[in-house]
Amino acid sequence: MSDGFATLSFERRVKAPVATLWQAWTAPTARAVWASPAPSVTVEFLEADTRVGGREVSLCKVSGEPDMRCEAGWLALEPGRRSVNYEVISQEGVTHSASLVTAEISGTEAESRIAVTVQLSSLAKNMEDGYRQGFDAGLANLAGVAERTMVISRTIAAPRDLVWGAWLNPESLPRWWGPDGFSCRTQRIDLRTGGEWVFDMIGPDGTVYPNHHLYREVRNGDRIGYTLLWGENGPKHADAWVLFEDEDGATRVTLGMVMNTQAEFETAKGFGAVELGLQTLGKLARIVGAP
Repeated sequence: MSDGFATLSFERRVKAPVATLWQAWTAPTARAVWASPAPSVTVEFLEADTRVGGREVSLCKVSGEPDMRCEAGWLALEPGRRSVNYEVISQEGVTHSASLVTAEISGTEAESRIAVTVQLSSLAKNMEDGYRQGFDAGLANLAGVAERTMVISRTIAAPRDLVWGAWLNPESLPRWWGPDGFSCRTQRIDLRTGGEWVFDMIGPDGTVYPNHHLYREVRNGDRIGYTLLWGENGPKHADAWVLFEDEDGATRVTLGMVMNTQAEFETAKGFGAVELGLQTLGKLARIVGAP
């Protein structure tokens, strides 16, 4: 079929918990990691707002070809279960296709499954083939990302503006960041989009761990996206994000990290990074006066 209508189905099993797969599927920072269908394609995100009524706009760039523009709008989001979005593909102002994309997620703490249905209306030739190749590659990338993603979450009994303020305050952030017994020594700190935090985290035994956070996105009261480096301008350790959500007068804080490699993920998991991350969020709770 070169044009017209088609319904396409895709499925992928992932060795990661449902909650982790959901974050990898929906969090803008994670989506930017797995979005490119091939090494020859660069995906540039211009806008990303993962909430019902929000939209995502990206450009797919291939050397020597006009950029392909993708606009997606979120129509339904049922965390850990289901998402629905529309997607419009255009090039040089000409619409090539429109589609409705439904993703169903299920599974356990050990393994999860994502099933995607695309109801496609093509206005240009070969769009069905392009969708098949793109979604096959994208879901393979998604599985790889989810399997090296760590998600840590805690509900803090304090209003969101208070929790956000404790995180985005250059005076308070170094006071609570890190597990129990760790402290921070800051060289530079600029908590805004395009800013950075260069600091040493110092362990209870005096061991110094150089860190460099590069802030890619700071969306007021909503989310932070940043890159973790091993020391100032050092090798990348992870792409990370933080989500702040209202929860009956409290604040749900979700910290996600896509480790740079599977080996780094296994190492971090092995030394108890999840437990240490929960200690860090516990220190955040205490600094805002929550139990």
